[in-house]
Amino acid sequence: MRGVGHLENETLKAGGGAKSLQEQLKERKTKVRRFGTFDGVFVPTLLTILGVIMYLREGWVVGNAGLLGAWLIILIAFSITAFTGLSLASVTTNIRIGAGGAYSIISQSLGLEVGGSIGIPLYLSQALAVAMYIFGFRAGWRWVFPEHPALLVDLAAFALLFVIAYISASLAFRIQYIILAVIAASLISIFWAGFGSPPEPIQWWGNFPGTPESGFSGIGFWGVFAVFFPAATGIMAGANMSGELKNPRKSIPVGTLSAIGISLCIYLLLAYWFARSASPDELVSDYTLLIERAVSGPLVLAGLLGATFSSALSSIVGAPRILQALGAHGILPKSEWFSKKTDRGEPRNAMVFTGAIVLGALMLRTLNTVAPLIAMFFLISYAMINLVVFIEQSLGLVSFRPLFKIPRAVSFLGAAGCLFTMFIVNPGISFLAVTLVLLIHSYLIRKQLKAPFGDVRSGLFVALAEWAAKKANSLAPPGERVWKANLLVPVEDPRDLRGTFNFLRNIAYPKGSIKLMGLTGKVKEDILLTRLPEMSQGFQEEGIFASWTLIESAEFGKNLIAGMEALTGSFFRPGILFLRLPESRERDEEIREIIRNAALHRMGVLLLSKHPKSGFGRRNSINLWVEDRGPAWEISMDLENLDLALLTAYKLKRNWKASLSFTALIDSPSRTRAARDFLYSLADLARIPNVAVRVLHEGLEKSSGVPSASLHIFCLSPDPDLDLARALTEKTGSSCLFALDSGEENALA
Repeated sequence: MRGVGHLENETLKAGGGAKSLQEQLKERKTKVRRFGTFDGVFVPTLLTILGVIMYLREGWVVGNAGLLGAWLIILIAFSITAFTGLSLASVTTNIRIGAGGAYSIISQSLGLEVGGSIGIPLYLSQALAVAMYIFGFRAGWRWVFPEHPALLVDLAAFALLFVIAYISASLAFRIQYIILAVIAASLISIFWAGFGSPPEPIQWWGNFPGTPESGFSGIGFWGVFAVFFPAATGIMAGANMSGELKNPRKSIPVGTLSAIGISLCIYLLLAYWFARSASPDELVSDYTLLIERAVSGPLVLAGLLGATFSSALSSIVGAPRILQALGAHGILPKSEWFSKKTDRGEPRNAMVFTGAIVLGALMLRTLNTVAPLIAMFFLISYAMINLVVFIEQSLGLVSFRPLFKIPRAVSFLGAAGCLFTMFIVNPGISFLAVTLVLLIHSYLIRKQLKAPFGDVRSGLFVALAEWAAKKANSLAPPGERVWKANLLVPVEDPRDLRGTFNFLRNIAYPKGSIKLMGLTGKVKEDILLTRLPEMSQGFQEEGIFASWTLIESAEFGKNLIAGMEALTGSFFRPGILFLRLPESRERDEEIREIIRNAALHRMGVLLLSKHPKSGFGRRNSINLWVEDRGPAWEISMDLENLDLALLTAYKLKRNWKASLSFTALIDSPSRTRAARDFLYSLADLARIPNVAVRVLHEGLEKSSGVPSASLHIFCLSPDPDLDLARALTEKTGSSCLFALDSGEENALA
């Protein structure tokens, strides 16, 4: 062990944005333009929501439903969107989201097959939506310039959009600032018109007369809702840029939720403006009422054109990012070509392919038959985001520890609301959309895709039923995302277990398990047969799944090793062997042999050296020791025998409600900065908030400045020095826990 001397102590706040040194160097080398919360998420999301429906159909909604009916429709639509936004916020604070937005989120939880089956139609929807927005832009343009040929307007708008997006996303976002200013000015012009003009009497609940096109033959509440709901969509505009955000874990939740909240306020206020500015008959028959009643009609028209243009711009920038992410994971034919990016991170090949799709759609001259299907694919992707969060919340895996937590009811209502809306809007098209997703999923299953990350599918099958074990084992890699603290605890004397009962419970709780292995020889067999079931029941009453078994033998080491070997092939096998360090040295060689065999059978080890006087103290502080990793102190997914120690520290921190500190031991003071950066990145990537960071410059055995803690956690070697473990317990004056990885854990998963 090495450490101590000069002491530096800083606290890492929840949600901190520390990046690893490799990530920082990579960004500098590639010169990738990274976007922040405002420009990368908030602006494109807000502009996509404040679109054509607001300018041309919200007045019609108020005229049909009345003010209260319109507010109810707006609140229902935005509640579904808000639930999805909250689920999106929660899951993005739990994973290192890659490129592709919703596709990346779904893939990392439910696998590439499910992610791809949603990602492919989502990409096509985004690409075809560009053509629809161009058609909307053309309608507004020709309202001013009716003599301009429709095809020429479409091609000119497409050319401008493609050139902007092809040059860079940065240019597209700078142009969106101008559009945002125009839309803001148009809204000021609209609301300003409400001052000084005589108000109309408010119709609180409408008669639902319908549309001019149908001769006002009537329409139902949900029919009006179906027309309005697309206004509340578009929340993935920022998430689609996930691969090019400075801090997607922070930017996506903040940018998306703030855009939803502001746009909701605008829609509610605008509904009131309509109700006070025109009669119901005028509202249902005149779609351009906003332009006519505003202080400046041309400014409102400019806002309408800007809204359609910005929506098209967000889609033509976001769609290639989804396509590039699909290619990067081998989901598409010729995936390598689609996955290529420029030095500045622009997916040019995917951009060219997307441009070809949009151009082909423009040549069709209408997307009336495809438009409902596009809306359904958006809703399916929203439903899946909610479903991902609901599944991970329900499984209760330790890997799901988002920094932004939401009630499980939110994700459930979000998923149910999306499915409800689908079948309210168009049951036939909804069924077709679901069928296409299932067909794509079946195709991707046959491709046997290899994911570069773990997912929770195996945990889901295990949680559903034991008969799903074969399916769960077929999903690779199965261990990292579904890891639980499943302990194997040898018991010679039940009285020894009594002193560590709560400690074991706090390691395993809430979803782990404890397997008690009684070993005869130290106490009589009948005592073990009586006490083991009682102790097992005690753990059950504390919310821990526990079981017990008994091995008759006086040879502790050999029979414990035999028990570990017998459990190796079981499906719900223990993954961690828990041992207590004996006070005397009589069993040292036997303990070392047990630890070596545990490593051979890929079983982790927790070796507890309980201080005879202080015990676990107040259970209010934990100190995790990180040995010198110099000279570079680089962090990677392989933490080199630190995963089990880190996960155990996290679980005890949560269950004890204790403080946690990371202490680095270094040889040279010149490496202090690198060590601190490593610890910051470790806490950030492991998603553990409020971690105090210390760097110690002397050997621990020489220092007088050992930090105080209820428990000190160290890494354990496969061939440990047990005398050193005893010395550390004496030196720290506290109980010490020594952890050896099994290879199945990953604290960064």
